[in-house]
Amino acid sequence: MVIITGGAGFIGSCLVRTFNDIGIDDIIIVDNISNSDKWMNIRNKKYIRYVHKSKFLQELPSYTGVSAIVHMGAQSSTTEKDFDYLWCNNFEYTQHLWNYCAEKDISFIYASSAATYGDGAEGFDDRMDIDKLLPLNGYGYSKQIFDLWIKHQAKIFPKQYVGLKFFNVYGPNEYFKGNMASMVFHGYRQIRENGKIKLFKSYNPNYENGGQLRDFVYVKDICAVIVWLLENSHISGLFNVGTGQARSFKELAEATFHALDMDSNIEYISMPEQLKEKYQYFTKAEMGKIREAGFEKRFMTLEEGIKDYVLKYLHKNYEIY
Repeated sequence: MVIITGGAGFIGSCLVRTFNDIGIDDIIIVDNISNSDKWMNIRNKKYIRYVHKSKFLQELPSYTGVSAIVHMGAQSSTTEKDFDYLWCNNFEYTQHLWNYCAEKDISFIYASSAATYGDGAEGFDDRMDIDKLLPLNGYGYSKQIFDLWIKHQAKIFPKQYVGLKFFNVYGPNEYFKGNMASMVFHGYRQIRENGKIKLFKSYNPNYENGGQLRDFVYVKDICAVIVWLLENSHISGLFNVGTGQARSFKELAEATFHALDMDSNIEYISMPEQLKEKYQYFTKAEMGKIREAGFEKRFMTLEEGIKDYVLKYLHKNYEIY
């Protein structure tokens, strides 16, 4: 049995679909759906039961036959200001799951974040000394402190423990993330509503408008990495998950128009003042570590991923994967 926290969310629900597609439905989904529409992400999935996150830790000791916990649940908003909430939800909750997996000798895979790299001054290499990293927001720091806790304070370890530093993930089932959904999602909606995509102007002389660079990774590739890791339980560590390519927001917008067989129509708008000081102009995952560990699957290009996302899901009334 596999437990997936955040299993009704974006990456978590896509992972449930991936497991279902390879014949695994012995799954417990943990989440906090509340009054959101995230329930739609799991209505076409096969799983044993749904457990609210507030009850999960209390019930966990009673479960039998658990082979792995994939912990995707977190407060993922980079603008969250309540650090005490981030500490409890992203750090202490993860500690509880780590200790359970260590005691039961089962695999534990958790979501770290590329936000731990801060402004990228130290690069984006998952082989670097993580003590040097300075995240730019409370969310990134809440992920960083768990990575650091493993390095400096953890006393017991699961048989497999993997932290995944996700870069800019996009794809189906992100429809309920609000402002935190990808630019592909927002760009598609803007095209349908106004026939154009709005991108932030650049305030860095080294980057033209729309030339800001990110490592955009398709959610199906994220799921493939997680399945591969669970199939190779001897592998542990902290790994980047991106494509290893830095692509511009302008290229993302153009690929979205191209998927719809439309000419590009991009408008550059002012960036909110509160974002200017902490805005990242460049991210690119160094992917050598996970490649050296044995992951060989090719990641989709930005154009391939956007075409799949737009035509199979967004253009079909936000089809659920």
